[in-house]
Amino acid sequence: MRQEDPVATHAAHAAPDADTRAMRRAIELAARGLGSTSPNPVVGCVITDASGAIVGEGWHERAGGPHAEVHALRTAGPAARGGTAYVTLEPCNHTGRTGPCARALADAGIARVIYAVSDPNPQASGGATTLRAAGIETASGLLADEAEAGNAAWLTSVRLGRPHVTWKYAATLDGRSAAADGSSRWITSAESRADVHRLRAESDAVLVGGGTLRADDPHLAVRGVEGAAQPLRIALDTRAAILPTARILDDAAPTLLVVGEDADTRHLTGVELLRLPLHDGRIGVQDLLAGLFLRGVRSVLLEGGPTLAGAFLEGGAVDRVTGYLAPALLGAGPAALADAGIKNISGALRLDITEAVRIGPDLRITAVPVPVTPATKEH
Repeated sequence: MRQEDPVATHAAHAAPDADTRAMRRAIELAARGLGSTSPNPVVGCVITDASGAIVGEGWHERAGGPHAEVHALRTAGPAARGGTAYVTLEPCNHTGRTGPCARALADAGIARVIYAVSDPNPQASGGATTLRAAGIETASGLLADEAEAGNAAWLTSVRLGRPHVTWKYAATLDGRSAAADGSSRWITSAESRADVHRLRAESDAVLVGGGTLRADDPHLAVRGVEGAAQPLRIALDTRAAILPTARILDDAAPTLLVVGEDADTRHLTGVELLRLPLHDGRIGVQDLLAGLFLRGVRSVLLEGGPTLAGAFLEGGAVDRVTGYLAPALLGAGPAALADAGIKNISGALRLDITEAVRIGPDLRITAVPVPVTPATKEH
């Protein structure tokens, strides 16, 4: 199994059930770090001894803390020697706030390393090369799709240089986000609303636009999730028209107001501002995401209304859609999504549904955009 990565990938895909079970466990462990590791990735690690028994487990618990491999090695102790490490991301090869994991695995006497996804970060990649140079068998690609999905926010931010964006919305089965009179509380169930707090807790930031800010006076902080780190609450308010009494300005969570370059903010004190240029009176989606990335934001939960969602879709900046569908019909009222620049059916953004589950009486659907290829353009 000691091969170069392209060949090792095929070997990993043909791995026995024991390898698959161990890697799937590592993916489960990685998910425990969601919401607490940014701007670092979530990573899980399982270590088995020479006989194949699990002797160590770990995950990256918080930014600046020990990496998953270090936690697992500490648990395994001497039993790691001659064993196998299963890691959801290629072990790092650099010294930052922590040491290189590739070297830690080699020093512990690990004989084989299987990782799911290669590290796209040029500052940390090369771990597999270091492992092979130390005489350790390596293979990549085992359950890569599952590991990629679990680490989508960090991988997107590294590859694209902008935060990963999840658009969350709630609607009736006929796609209405509110009734004809504008009332919308509550379309979905208490169970769905609680689940949204979980999504917030897993995100670096929660974003709404000026329309939602004025109509709903949202709070956006996480409630009911034990041990959750509060996300950054972001409001787009081009003219800084927000009232100082707005709920988003309390001290329950940090808040960032995104305003136009020339907005008068003298009535706002003690509020963090991000000033951006306006284009036809609006803040550009890419300008916003670039500003947030520089601030360290790696994942955004878009909770704004249909207009903001349409702007993000038109800008090609929605990486995942999470829709909560209530078993109700309205027949009139605003749609969940406004103009996204799509003029005909051939331009529809096609989605791949990755999950559909019941949440109380509602249905939660998670989907990701289907990559556009010449073949998909023709249909």
